[in-house]
Parts: sequence; structure tokens; C-alpha cells
Amino acid sequence: MSSDILIVTNGTKESFPAVEQGAWLAKTLEAKITLLGITEKLNPAAIDDIHPLEAVFEKAVDVFNAQGAEYRLEVRNGSAEKIVPQEAKENDSIVVLSPLGRPQFQRLMAGRSIRNFIEAIEQPLLYVPSVRMPVKKILISVGGLGYDMNAEHIAMQIALKSGAEIVFLHVVPPIDLNYPTAEAISKNWQHLAETDTPVGRSLRQSLENARTAGINASVKVRHGNVIEEILAETVEGKYDFLCMGSSYSVHSLRQMYSANVTSEIMEHAQCPVMTARFRMEYSWKIQQVLFSKRCVLRRRNITTSDAEIQSLRLILIILFRWLRRCGVWAMCVILHY
Repeated sequence: MSSDILIVTNGTKESFPAVEQGAWLAKTLEAKITLLGITEKLNPAAIDDIHPLEAVFEKAVDVFNAQGAEYRLEVRNGSAEKIVPQEAKENDSIVVLSPLGRPQFQRLMAGRSIRNFIEAIEQPLLYVPSVRMPVKKILISVGGLGYDMNAEHIAMQIALKSGAEIVFLHVVPPIDLNYPTAEAISKNWQHLAETDTPVGRSLRQSLENARTAGINASVKVRHGNVIEEILAETVEGKYDFLCMGSSYSVHSLRQMYSANVTSEIMEHAQCPVMTARFRMEYSWKIQQVLFSKRCVLRRRNITTSDAEIQSLRLILIILFRWLRRCGVWAMCVILHY
């Protein structure tokens, strides 16, 4: 994959883990590095003063040279939330960032920056709360609707280059829905990968792809709150890296009934988290790389349209149940006509 690695820092010590993990990622993927330093609210009167970015850049150059990475340095002045998405889009880069170490009052007023970045950045995003090297164990969260396909392929590429083990995780939420697929998943969640359900077939296909590529891979299924179970698995399984699809791969309609899993995971995870939106052209770019690496990936049977149909069906079921519980049958009649 030819995408560059865009590492972001604003000069704070909290942002430096992105430099170290980003350098490792660039070496693993054989990619070039752009270190983007952002001077937020730079005072023109202090233009001759030493900015914290200088010390970070000096340390970063030492790290890059130690990794043998090809890099360039860039400095921009302004808001990171505006600059980073623009830079990432122009170069189609994988973005790597850590907490920016902003004052607590600023975080309270503007909200957590990671949520803004997830929403604005269309390219893959690696959030590094703490450095984990070497990466020996990767957890891939599989939702079953196909939106995590790109994240899965990036994780497989990293595993191929680093020799890491992969575990595919699916969390069955405690939702009581009375249509056949939901009932089959709920009754057989402990053996979900063996079932003839969309999620079961997806898990088997992921496992086959990884093993065909020569990656040590396995499947794990948990039951409960999706966010809590993913976070618990990262800790209990002692994973070095988490990959997952993005909540923003889907249309805003789905956001009405589901929590932003991606943001919640990134805010509370202790290990680096890679998220990637579903983009068909990016998916094919990644698959072309994997095809050349002695493995044959089979395309998923679940397409974007299939996933949207399943999401819409779930929305309609939830909406109908809500209307039924409220006793608003008249509204159903009006909507029917």
C-alpha cells in the first residue's frame, strides 16, 4: 500500500507516542512519513521564542533515523481539527495521532478532539494512547455488516509484515428481536462462526483469508454490551493493537439508534486503535497488495447494499416496537397510507 503515514503533533509530550508508533507503522508498511507539527494559536509577538515543536521534531528525527524511515517535516499554524483532515485527504494518508495534551478547560468547551477527528477524517486513523511495541497480537473487531473490511485488510497487512497473531472478535449484543437471523445468532452465539448466518459466514471468510495468507488467526465471540466487551477483551487478551471499522462508514440514519462505538473505544482503550471507513476504492487498493503477498483473498459475500438493508430492517423493527409500546397505532396507519 503506497499511502504515506501522516503523524500529528502539537509539541506536547502527550502527543509523542504517535511519533514512536507511527515510525514503527511506517517501517512495517514500508511507507514514507510526514511529520505534521501544528502551532495552535501562535502569538506573532513570540515568533522568536523556542516553540515546543522544536524539541519534539528533534526527538522525532532521531526516532525516524533509527528506523531508517524516509520522512519530511511540515509545520502549519491553526486548528488541528481543520488542518489534519485536509492534509490527510490531499495525500490519502494514514493518520497517526495521540492525545494533544490540551488544557482541561479547552477540552470541556470544545469536546474531546478524537471525536472531531473521527468524524472529519475519511482516511484510516491510528490513535495511540500509549506505545505498544513490538506488536505481537492484533484484535480485529468484526461487526458482520462488511463496514470493517478495510480495517481488517490493513490489520492483515500489518500481521503479514510483523508476524503478529490475529484474533477476530464479534460481540453479540443483548437485543431481543424476533426475526430468524437475530434468533439464530442469539441462540447460537457461542458457536456463531459455525452458523449459517451473515455474521457466521463473514467470520469464517475472515479466518480463511488470514490462514491462507499464512497468518496465525482465530475467532472469538463475546456476548453483552459491544463497547464494554471490546474493551474488556483488549485487556484480558493482552492485545498490542486493535483494528475496527468506523461508525461513520454508515449513513447518519444508523447513528440515531446506535452509540458511536468507534469514539467510545478510542477514548477508553489502553492500546493503539486503528479505525478505517469502508471505501470501495481503498478496499481494492489494499486487496491488490495482499494479492501480491502469496495470499488469495476471497471477496466478502456481504456487500454495502446488503449491509444497508440489514441496518434498515433493524431500524424499522426498533421503530415498530417503540410505536407498539407507546400504543400509537394511529401513526402506523397514517404512515401506511
